[in-house]
Amino acid sequence: MPSFAAAAAADCPADGGDIACLRRAYAQPITQWPAAQVEGKVAWREMAAAAAPDLPAPPAPLLGLGTRLFFDTALSASGKIACASCHRPDHAYADAQPVTPGHLGRKGRRNAPALVGVRHAQSLFWDGRAPSLELQALGPIADQAEMAMDINRLPDKLAAISGYAEAFTAAWGDAEISLPRIQAALAAYQRTLAPAPTAFDAFLKGDAQALDDKQLRGLHLYRTKARCMTCHDGPALSDSQFHNLGLTYFGRKYEDLGRYGVTGDNADVGKFKTPTLRNVSRSGPWMHNGLFPSLRGILNAYNAGMFRPRPANAAQAADPRFPVTSPLLAPLQLRPDEIEALEAFLKVL
Repeated sequence: MPSFAAAAAADCPADGGDIACLRRAYAQPITQWPAAQVEGKVAWREMAAAAAPDLPAPPAPLLGLGTRLFFDTALSASGKIACASCHRPDHAYADAQPVTPGHLGRKGRRNAPALVGVRHAQSLFWDGRAPSLELQALGPIADQAEMAMDINRLPDKLAAISGYAEAFTAAWGDAEISLPRIQAALAAYQRTLAPAPTAFDAFLKGDAQALDDKQLRGLHLYRTKARCMTCHDGPALSDSQFHNLGLTYFGRKYEDLGRYGVTGDNADVGKFKTPTLRNVSRSGPWMHNGLFPSLRGILNAYNAGMFRPRPANAAQAADPRFPVTSPLLAPLQLRPDEIEALEAFLKVL
């Protein structure tokens, strides 16, 4: 037999317009909240407060070294670009530009993803090509469109800078500066980058007044009519999977085949990793290419079912790599006031 809370939730209007009903429903323990509505048969996970650290803090000397390396422009060939140049602490460790100019003003194809909560990531980069922070660390440093540093020269370069020999000695017991140690120190620092606590975390922990009426309605829509929990679930609000949103630009100037470049599987063409929504209002512009400068624009696109490109010619129609937009995407039929409420909720994540 359903609980009273479940029955009360079922009686709430589908658009979340009855705030008193929502207040009653969401005052219950999260296990009794209205069930999430998802597209397809995905195994969604329940929401939870931002995940607490599940690993011991790194030793202070190692953390100090990793912090210094992350903010040091010496890791770039020009001496002008640091990891923090693209992953800004005041911006959820993402960047405010769609694609950040790197070495000599060169631009790659992708937006710098937010690093908050990255310690829990199962794969790194938009295409998931690195399985750990250690293996991710040297990629941007060596990339010719980013920091363009000859990584084989990096240890000697750091050894010539005052203080690094002492910092490596404090962290490792001797003054050897090597790429594995640089990787480990950078990874240790990045594992400390937790999302900033938000009103939503307070709400999840029992503060029933932490969300105002519009934000609460947005939470309900997120979980139900908007079907956001299909991909943005769990403590990180991400399924850590790869999906095609129709933004491949197949055969065009800005073509990016996404996950396909890692796996070579035609089914992965155009797929990109689901980003965390933690602190999402701070991390725009959004998408793998920084296409959207506003959350409202993203919501409008999702409301329309995202993009479904068609072959431009017979050759594309016959190409087994022609990307197929995820079947998990469908028009949502959200009204403007519902989109406004959903946006208000996203801003407190």
